[in-house]
Amino acid sequence: MRAGLILGEALTGLRRNASMVVSVILVTFVSLTFVGAAMLMQMQIGEMRDYWVDRAQVSIVMCREDSTVTTCVDGAANDDQLAEVAERLESPALKDLVRDVRFESQDEAYANLIALYGDEYKAYVTPAQLGNTYWVGLVDPSTSDVIAEAFGGMNGVEAVKNQMQYLEPLFSALTVATYIAVGIAVLMLIAAVLLIATTIRLSAYARRREVGIMRLVGASNRFIQTPFILEGVFAAFIGSLLAGGAIIAGIHFGVGAYLRERVTFITDWVDMKDAAIVIPVIIVIGLVLAALSAGFAIRRWLRT
Repeated sequence: MRAGLILGEALTGLRRNASMVVSVILVTFVSLTFVGAAMLMQMQIGEMRDYWVDRAQVSIVMCREDSTVTTCVDGAANDDQLAEVAERLESPALKDLVRDVRFESQDEAYANLIALYGDEYKAYVTPAQLGNTYWVGLVDPSTSDVIAEAFGGMNGVEAVKNQMQYLEPLFSALTVATYIAVGIAVLMLIAAVLLIATTIRLSAYARRREVGIMRLVGASNRFIQTPFILEGVFAAFIGSLLAGGAIIAGIHFGVGAYLRERVTFITDWVDMKDAAIVIPVIIVIGLVLAALSAGFAIRRWLRT
C-alpha cells in the first residue's frame, strides 16, 4: 500500500511538471549521449592502437645514390653494408627483440608503389629513388629505440624509422576529440543535475499543502522525500534509455553501415559488444546523479 501511494505521488508530480520533466529527459539524453560517445571513442582509440602496435614495424632504410646524410657519403649501400645489417639483426644481442625481418629491394619497393598508386607514378618515380629497406617486426614495439640506437649511425644506413611515429599524431588528435566530448558531457550533466533539482523544488512547492498535511499526520521525512526522488529518477531513466538508443543507432548506422565501408585501413571497430558495456554505465550514471540531486534538493526544501 505504501509503495503504491509513493508511486502514485511520483506520477502525479510528473504530470504536474510535464514541461520540466521533458526538459530533464532531453538534457539527460544529450549529456549521456556525449558520455557514451566519449567512452566509445576511447575504446576505438584503444582498439586501433592495439591493432597497429602489433603490426607496426621499424624500417632500416639503406643509402641511395642521392642520399645526403653523413652515413651515406659513399653513395648507395653496397653488398657488404647490406650483409652487415642483416648479420646484426640476427645477432644474439637482438635475437630476443626481433620477431621477424623482411628485406625489400629497390625493385620490389618500386613495384609495390606502382601497384598501390597506379601506373601514372612511373613518370615521376624510378627504382633508384627508393632505397633498399629492412622491415623489422619487434616482439615488443616499445623497444624500437634499441633498433634506432643499434643502426642509427651505421655506415650505409640512411635512416631508421618507426611506423608508430606516423600514427601517434592521429591517436593524439582522437584523444583530444575525446576530451572535448567529455568536457561537453560534464557541462551537460551539470545542467541536468541543476535542472532536476529545480524541477523537484517546483514540484515540492506546487504540493506544499499535501506535504504540510503529511507532516501533520506524522509522515516521516523519508516517506515525503521518496516520491520527489522518484520523479527525478524516472525522468533521468527515460533520458538514459534514449541515450542508449542513440548509441546503438550510432554504432549500427554510423559505424557499421558508413565508416566500416569507407575507412578500410581500420579493421577493428567498436560494435554492439562495446555498446553492451557502455549503455549500462550511462544508465547507472544517470540514475545516481538524478537520485543524488533530487534527494539533496528536497531535503533542503523540507528544512526551509
